[in-house]
Amino acid sequence: MPFDRSPNMKILLRTVLRFLLRVRVIGDLTPFEQSNRLLVVANHVSPVDALLLALFLPRSPIVILPPEDSAARWPARLLRFVSHEVLDVSNPATIRRVLKPLRGGRAVVVFPEGRVNRGNGLMKVYPAPALIALKSGAAVLPVHIEGSAQWFSRSGNASLLARLLPRVTLRVHPPARIDGGGAVSGRRRRALATRRLSEIMQATALQSHACKPVFECFLDAVAANGRSWQLMEDQNEEPKTYGFLLKASLAISRWSRRHTEDKETVGVLLPNVIMSVCTVMGLSAAGRLPAIFNYTSGPMGVETAAVAARVKTVITSRKFIQQAKLEPLIDALGDRQLLYLEDIRAQFGLLDKLWLMAFAIWFPRRVIEKQSNLDPAVVLFTSGSEDRPKGVVLSHHAIVANIAQMRAVFDFSPQDRILNALPIYHAYSFTAGMMLPLITGTRLFLYISPLRYRAIPEICYRRDCTILFGTSTFLSFYARYANPMDFRTLRYVISGGEKLSPEVSRVWLEKFGLRILEGYGSTECAPVISLATPAIYRRGAVGRFLPGIEHALEQVEGIDKGGILHIRGPNLMLGYLRYGNPGVIEPPKSVMGEGWYNTGDVVEVDGDGIVTVFGRVKRFAKIAGEMVSLDVVEHIAREASPEFQHAAILGTQEGVGETTALFSTDPDLTRLQLAEAARALGAQDLAVAKRIVHIPEIPLLATGKIDYVGLKALIEGDTFKRLLSAAGGKPDEEERRGTTASGTPPIANT
Repeated sequence: MPFDRSPNMKILLRTVLRFLLRVRVIGDLTPFEQSNRLLVVANHVSPVDALLLALFLPRSPIVILPPEDSAARWPARLLRFVSHEVLDVSNPATIRRVLKPLRGGRAVVVFPEGRVNRGNGLMKVYPAPALIALKSGAAVLPVHIEGSAQWFSRSGNASLLARLLPRVTLRVHPPARIDGGGAVSGRRRRALATRRLSEIMQATALQSHACKPVFECFLDAVAANGRSWQLMEDQNEEPKTYGFLLKASLAISRWSRRHTEDKETVGVLLPNVIMSVCTVMGLSAAGRLPAIFNYTSGPMGVETAAVAARVKTVITSRKFIQQAKLEPLIDALGDRQLLYLEDIRAQFGLLDKLWLMAFAIWFPRRVIEKQSNLDPAVVLFTSGSEDRPKGVVLSHHAIVANIAQMRAVFDFSPQDRILNALPIYHAYSFTAGMMLPLITGTRLFLYISPLRYRAIPEICYRRDCTILFGTSTFLSFYARYANPMDFRTLRYVISGGEKLSPEVSRVWLEKFGLRILEGYGSTECAPVISLATPAIYRRGAVGRFLPGIEHALEQVEGIDKGGILHIRGPNLMLGYLRYGNPGVIEPPKSVMGEGWYNTGDVVEVDGDGIVTVFGRVKRFAKIAGEMVSLDVVEHIAREASPEFQHAAILGTQEGVGETTALFSTDPDLTRLQLAEAARALGAQDLAVAKRIVHIPEIPLLATGKIDYVGLKALIEGDTFKRLLSAAGGKPDEEERRGTTASGTPPIANT
């Protein structure tokens, strides 16, 4: 490895780059003095990174350069003035080459991804750097590089000022150690060490993202990507730029201040269109708290939400109310003040226009309301699929942190185009399908409804979408109606909101050649908790927990695998707003202590950190002394009849206790078929539904989840016999013979 050739040249290069790139080094640099063996690991976003690290970090470290960097023009020529070596981290021989100077006391810089990463998320991490740290016992010092990619941006979306005068930050994080995790075999030690290095890199990326109020993050994105960047489309198919979104948001901000009080919670009753996005952002800029109503929850649901959040004013649209026939919801809001978006133009006077065009759009940071990261940013409402809807208060920090968590593990970029048809009152859609594009510059097609099963594949085909968000139920319908070529440009299909059906996953793989990546979360967590990625995928699992999330499992009597999941992290809600305690935020708390959230889900975390969700603890029935999961009951039904829909609920009978009823759209499904499917799956006999109710359609919520409350309402206060009669169901053949598929007497119709 070459020695430093010219100290004077290094000083000159450092001076020039500090001026051109406005380089700054942030963080504690004492590890460079205290650690004899120091391995610096850094992300790699541009060809100039190696030069920056060699020049601006203490102790003149040796930089291990990926082969492709040596082909870069002027950065490669300037590297001859600093200590470096071109090595391929995919080659095991690299380990021996790097260990020698490291053991000799030199600081060494390595890029674990092995190439320039032009996306947002972490790519694959090679084992070599992890094994170097493991074998040498060196302290691992993470450094996160920000801003250098602007100089080499090829997308053309960055503003001219940002490209000519970027601000480059080398953010030094606390050192860490890598060990073999106590594994016996060399292969296992290597796997655990590599996983540990990946976690260090992801945590570094998360901690490097500055958490600001959402509108300030939006302004940062406008500055980074340029006001002319066409970010968003809706069903009108007229692309809107960052500049348009900024202008419309500021106009709504000024208009809303005139009709509302400071820090007031303002209801939003609007569909999936661009002006809805501008309304939410405008309220945020004005220091108001948007509470986004679920307009499909009915009059009682909207009234419950308005009471819980103490909403006095609601922003909506006359056209939307008329076309969606939502007059009963307006009646349920009573005497609350209604503001219509159609009135903005008439109420926006000459002085307002001068303020907007001559001042606000040029100096937006001076006109927005100053807020803290911990202030409430939005109120979303639980679906009410199992209980009365509650208001979930999410802070600015929770939303921005959840986006940073997703960016740390997943590859989103401005070259992508997201297709999101999920309603923005759903947390999944709000954060991943609206806020993430606004903050990252990833293009978005925001469609008005997920129920238009033929239109959505067509939009994906015509707009060359690369990322599709959906739920298992909606994805099943898209697959049914889509042409195999409709999804030809998709890179990722991400499912959330409900458990992904194995049948849906199989159909997408066979028909489109696409592997669905499943995420897991809850509204209370802003919402993503874990996410399968191309690097971390296992069928039936939901990936690993996002960086920054702590978890604990509470054991449940009768459930052998897994336990109830409790979590804590930066993306956790501020608390609940309840109908019975309006306006009062109840902070999260569980048996694990203050600041922990009980998800109510039974999950298992294996030795590789991969999470499998078995279902909600409320969806476990105790039958004959055994705990039976209703999700397993449904899984058996899908195995027996994959072309139809099924939903299982709990029922009770006198003298018997809890029992299971299966609603199915398959008119010919019998318990004999269920029993055969259970045996094929190796499931217990008790997981075979005790009754089958044939209905033409399974009721769904607008988010795609099964409406279990609606199904329960069918049997509450009734008997199974009357239920079967009302549904047009018939006793199965084996019941007429006086025996069930499992060989036990049938349950009497009491």
